[in-house]
Amino acid sequence: MGVPLHIPPTVQGILAARIDRLAPDEKALLQQLAVIGREFPLSLVRQVITQPEADLYRLLASLQHKEFLYEQPAFPESEYIFKHALTQEVAYNSVLIERRKVLHEQVGRVIEEIFQDRLDEHYGELAHHYQRSSNTEKAIECLHKAGQQAAQNLAYPEAISYFTTALDLSKALPETPEQIRRELALQLALAASLQVIKGPSAPEVGNAYTRSQALCQRGGDERQHFAILRGLWLRHHVRGDLATARETGEQLLIIAEQIRDPALLVEAHRTLGSTLLWQGEFSLARTYLEQAVAFYQQPQNEALYSQDGGAEPGVVCLCELARGLWFLGYPQQALLKSQTALTLARTQADAFSLGFALIFAAGLHQLRREAQGTQRCAEEGIALAREHGFAALLSAGIIRRGWALAEQGQGEEGLREMQQGLTARQATGAELAQPYFLALQAEVYGKLGQREHALTLLSEALAAMSASGEHRLEAELYRLKGELLLQQAREQAPGDGQQETGKSKSKRQNLESTDP
Repeated sequence: MGVPLHIPPTVQGILAARIDRLAPDEKALLQQLAVIGREFPLSLVRQVITQPEADLYRLLASLQHKEFLYEQPAFPESEYIFKHALTQEVAYNSVLIERRKVLHEQVGRVIEEIFQDRLDEHYGELAHHYQRSSNTEKAIECLHKAGQQAAQNLAYPEAISYFTTALDLSKALPETPEQIRRELALQLALAASLQVIKGPSAPEVGNAYTRSQALCQRGGDERQHFAILRGLWLRHHVRGDLATARETGEQLLIIAEQIRDPALLVEAHRTLGSTLLWQGEFSLARTYLEQAVAFYQQPQNEALYSQDGGAEPGVVCLCELARGLWFLGYPQQALLKSQTALTLARTQADAFSLGFALIFAAGLHQLRREAQGTQRCAEEGIALAREHGFAALLSAGIIRRGWALAEQGQGEEGLREMQQGLTARQATGAELAQPYFLALQAEVYGKLGQREHALTLLSEALAAMSASGEHRLEAELYRLKGELLLQQAREQAPGDGQQETGKSKSKRQNLESTDP
């Protein structure tokens, strides 16, 4: 009876057994290649693998013949790739950890040398290799650059991953002045990407800005202080704490005027103008917003918004100014500013700026009672928000589309959408515009004959307005409440031969005298 064969129970085991059967020099090369990556150019292999070229080519040919690798034509040189990703994983795991670290750093340095004239194309690779080496500072540097590049390309989840990994690695470093500055830059970058994906009110965003503020007090500059205050302003603003948002906007204006940077002056005037607009101080808000537009210069502002997250400043300024013009009684001027903002956003090739402009335009069409325009802009904005994961834009778009559907005769479906959007919006922690969205629902309930429920929602809206200081829609809330009460009184008036009492008649006449 023969010796029983040992059959590996897993595919990994089979691959490991195949690798173990390789000649020592073939196995060593395969392990080194596994550290380089799944695929790699020949020039990189030649510089990382320290052995005569003739031997290297012989070993590569042998590994191809044994179907571990294959060569694929590429320009300007050939590239090699592992035939199966699992083969690379098994070969990689067979390398001792300390040896891996040495090889990863070596690969990183060779990549920097070979591609020094176009290094921005390789930040992700460099981050991968240095993160797995013993060179923590270099790893943090490359992760930061890779994250910035991802954010500029609107790959915000990827950027968040890079920044978070870099911050985790930085915990192992001593707290020197240089390390404080490094962490501060990372925290600001993380906060900017988080607020686009999760919304400014998300706890993670608050944590990043709180940590940034503490670090800035120990080693930041005025521009970083400005970036922190702007992030905190947006957080206060969206959460409906308008009094604090206004104070923060005034601090931003002081810093911007001291630095005299047009890009910062745009942001400072815009933030203060926006908060004043929501507080119902329309004329003063218009003054600040027009100054923001006057200071705006596209090339100077691109760097700020690409680092700070959010929509392009010119787009935001035009949208806010359009809203202010509407409330001041200039509906046509408001529409023209909104259209200009949309045109600018479409030329930016920036999904978030375009989504912002579209959802805003939907809101302006809603104020103009243009249901089809509201639905058209909302649906385009919703599609962008869903594709890129912009939570705050998505919820606002769904609410506005719900109103548009209800306005066009689909009341029940519209209400379902509005409630869905409102629930999603509340999940982000946003409180701003709560009176507005409640009023939209109240209007639809009123048209469906559910006036008691509509009046309850309006009472909630008025209470929210009082708590936040958000007075921009105060007149509209009272107008809508008056209409609902008047309709209710008319329905309750005696009919069908019943005689109207003097008291009910007097009440009806008083209500009718206030009907707009």
